[in-house]
Amino acid sequence: MTDNKRVTNKQILDKINDLKVGEEGLNLLAIKIVSRMVKLKSMEDWFVHVSKSDIAWSTAYQDLELTEEENALGEAAKLMTLMNIFQEDEAYEKCAIIKQRMDEVNKILRKHNK
Repeated sequence: MTDNKRVTNKQILDKINDLKVGEEGLNLLAIKIVSRMVKLKSMEDWFVHVSKSDIAWSTAYQDLELTEEENALGEAAKLMTLMNIFQEDEAYEKCAIIKQRMDEVNKILRKHNK
């Protein structure tokens, strides 16, 4: 019954009857099982809630320990996206600022590609 195959209710009841648990023992076991399931569900809900907080995101991001090159690649992708947005909006002053920053990022990337 422990080989991860589907088990029927009848098989479970037969196994419990084999153990000679009795009605009182069965009730106690049911209470313990439900209690653990509720505790696990509340822990899961807590984790989901906490993991969506700003602090959790920033901490997880810091734990990535990105290299200078990886940071530069991420920055380049962001800048290229912004450049496309500003070009479509014809915000050329913003494009000029993005280009200056992109030049700095490209220097970092060239340094790592040698």
